[in-house]
Amino acid sequence: MAAAKPTPTDSLSFCLAQLTAAAGEGVGGGKDTATNETPLGRALLALRTRHVKAAGGIERFRARGGLRPLLALLRRAAAAGPALSQAGPGSAPSSVESAASAAPAPSSGPAPSAASPSTPSPPARLRKTLDLALSILANCCTEGACRAEVRRLGGIGPLVTILQCVKTDSIQNRTARALGNLAMEPESCGDIHSAGAVPLLVESLTACQDSQCLQSVVRALRNLADSPQHRLALAQQGAVRPLAELLAAAPDPALTLALVRALLELSRGCSRACAEQLSLGGGLGPLVSLASHPKRAVREATILILANLCAQGLVRPALGNAGGVEVLLGELRRRRGSTGASPASQQPLVRAVCLLCREAINRARLRDAGGLELLMGLLRDPRASAWHPRVVAALVGFLYDTGALGRLQALGLVPLLAGQLCGEAGDEEEEGREAASWDFPEERTPERAEAGSFRSLRSWLISEGYAAGPGDISPDWSPERCPQPPPPPEAAEPASPAPGPTLLRTPRTLRTPGRSPAAAEEPWGREGPALLLLSRFSQAPDPSGALVTGPALCGLLAYVTGAPGPPSPRALRILARLTCNPACLEAFVRSYGAALLRAWLVLGVAPDDWPELGTRPDRSSQHRELGEMLLQNLTVQAESPFGVGALTHLLLSGSPEDRVACALTLPFICRKPSLWRRLLLDQGGLRLLLSALTRPAPHPLFLFFAADSLSCLQGLVSPTVSPALPPAVPLDLGPPSPCLYEPLLGPAPIPAPDLHFLLDSGLQLPAQRAASATASPFFRALLAGSFAEAQMDLVPLRGLSPSAAWPILHHLHGCRGCGAALGPIPPPGQPLLGSGAEEALEAAGRFLLPGLEEELEEAVGRIHLGPQGGPESVGEVFRLGRPRLAAHCARWTLGPGQCPRKRALALVGLVEAAGEEAGPLTEALLAVVMGVELGAKVPP
Repeated sequence: MAAAKPTPTDSLSFCLAQLTAAAGEGVGGGKDTATNETPLGRALLALRTRHVKAAGGIERFRARGGLRPLLALLRRAAAAGPALSQAGPGSAPSSVESAASAAPAPSSGPAPSAASPSTPSPPARLRKTLDLALSILANCCTEGACRAEVRRLGGIGPLVTILQCVKTDSIQNRTARALGNLAMEPESCGDIHSAGAVPLLVESLTACQDSQCLQSVVRALRNLADSPQHRLALAQQGAVRPLAELLAAAPDPALTLALVRALLELSRGCSRACAEQLSLGGGLGPLVSLASHPKRAVREATILILANLCAQGLVRPALGNAGGVEVLLGELRRRRGSTGASPASQQPLVRAVCLLCREAINRARLRDAGGLELLMGLLRDPRASAWHPRVVAALVGFLYDTGALGRLQALGLVPLLAGQLCGEAGDEEEEGREAASWDFPEERTPERAEAGSFRSLRSWLISEGYAAGPGDISPDWSPERCPQPPPPPEAAEPASPAPGPTLLRTPRTLRTPGRSPAAAEEPWGREGPALLLLSRFSQAPDPSGALVTGPALCGLLAYVTGAPGPPSPRALRILARLTCNPACLEAFVRSYGAALLRAWLVLGVAPDDWPELGTRPDRSSQHRELGEMLLQNLTVQAESPFGVGALTHLLLSGSPEDRVACALTLPFICRKPSLWRRLLLDQGGLRLLLSALTRPAPHPLFLFFAADSLSCLQGLVSPTVSPALPPAVPLDLGPPSPCLYEPLLGPAPIPAPDLHFLLDSGLQLPAQRAASATASPFFRALLAGSFAEAQMDLVPLRGLSPSAAWPILHHLHGCRGCGAALGPIPPPGQPLLGSGAEEALEAAGRFLLPGLEEELEEAVGRIHLGPQGGPESVGEVFRLGRPRLAAHCARWTLGPGQCPRKRALALVGLVEAAGEEAGPLTEALLAVVMGVELGAKVPP
């Protein structure tokens, strides 16, 4: 087959020349448009179908200057717009291709001066030309360089004029497509808004019936919603309602996808106007239905639209009635269960579900659909920590829903709330006024925010006809001048004696949108929602099971002591309410709550501070005052008839863990001697506590609590008599006693030694036989009895080092207090086991020298339990296994005025040193607590 004959339109230059001539820019001018339409139509068709669509064709077209004559041609067409509009849309071809194929072939001769019957009329030919030119321009505007060039050449104005004047579907389609492509540039988008294209596009939505045209218009509106300002402008100019109405008309799938994509853009940061129009246009029901669309793009866009709409309180009730609550919950549950779903994909759904909790009707739907379990799952998820404050604020909506609160408590909400009090703030943005609950629509007035009670009163006066409007109410009826309304139930309940005014003095803040009315007069920080819920739980008849637990108390105390400013009075009221509730007494005992209050508030030691000291704000006097008040509340409960019976039952019939906890807590909350003596001494509570010291600790601070409890009990037993402490005199103070052994060591000893002791090291130490024999029954039998050593001048002493032998030789020759006993004792910080001190003590016992044993033990106590010693030395001393030293260790540990931390650390050392042999430690501590000498009879 022969190759096709080339035509002039195969040349880009020819096509551009025709375009330039038609635009009136050719050299030498050109023929009239009406008589030169055929070659122009063929040139435009070639540009449209071949040159622009070819690879790199748009760039060549722009580089050859094709955009300028093309836009000039569109300007001329726009100027002829009224003529095109008068011809009516019926003469327009259904497509560009049909229009092009209907054009006659170009001829080399001049065109006839009049149109033949088969030649379209001038307006029809002009519409065909305009159709092709707009199609070429729309294709060119798919590239950024062409978009910038069209904007520089002022091509937006003619397009808007054509959109306004030519109401043919195909031309409207091409024009909207070109504007949509141009709107992809932010600068062009602003110019299109300024040129007034939005109302014309909105008009096309209602006037046009062609699906392709509608898709182009919808896309243009979507691209014009590129910023919050432009989205608001589109909504205010009525662009949302026609989109919603089209969606409600069940369009074809392609148009449906275009509509939901456009609504998704317009609903970002959803404005009030957008929500109102979408609701009035009947779009909520179709959107909920489309959430289960088989096409993923439609389904995901629809769900995000529903999530965006939740930002407007006015539409949330209708959205819930349409089934939006179940849809959003189901999608969030699906995404949380999907392994590939990222937290970012869940964020808008979490926000939407939390906002839905602000209306009662939606809360009921959410509760019935399993939303409470889903929200609790979010609170437990550390990956969702940024959303935790929002979730807690959402749960405030269930404050007076008894069933929901019971379910939340059973799901473990209370410890999670306590953990939120001092957690890090999330990154969630603050909601605006439009997101407030629609159960109480706010009056839109320019005045300052008013108290909720005054707003309610004003609304009631107007509704009952006592006032025609807000302006009829006297200014004297202001919140400051009118009688104060009754306090909310939470604030009206009587509380226990509150701490000093410094603790409760906090600035009053106004209520913010979405906040519970009960919180109107409270300082509302990020911890406000959690505190409000905890306060609601604390008002239950028996809140002990949820609030009087280790995690809950730790959370409350961490907030009270760690808040950067004065803590919320609500937190203080919660603690006071719990300590004043008789139903909570046993829980405070079982959970070591009373010991925790004393340690954290009165002594300033939190679990995180043990055993390493932590740093917290210095308000120790305020915390101590609060702690003493709370312990006094517990004392009142413990010494009541109910409390006595409860404590007695715990100590005598409780589980082993409960009995130990009761014995430990009693010294903190019992001040009546008859009560604590009966429970701790007569009924064995003290021995029970002491025997538990060497068992596994039931609480991280158990040994700290135990040391503090034993110290308190010692103060109760002996309030005026303080047990004697080991000597604490520095070694260099006080004149030592004269040494009687040193004269034997000189070059001319007086008297001369008649005996030498031989050590394993070969060292020979001089001695007097008579003095040595009279110092101990052992040496009397050895040196003056029937043993061979009685006849020897060099008597061996086996298993004795020089340092250990030194105090023994001094003691044998009558030295008492000369300082020789200090020689074998290492300084504080060095171990005593294996040292010369242990060897000397063992030798003193072996040689039957009780006086030397006592002197050595006193020296050990002076060095290791004196001013230079510390808690770590107590365990070292106890490891020597000497009863008198064990008593010294117990006195050092429980001594009055001892630092609570050092006391606890010393008890830890004692327990470690005692190991499984708890008897010596128990007896030593029992003797010190009871104020008797070790070995004396103590209560069984």
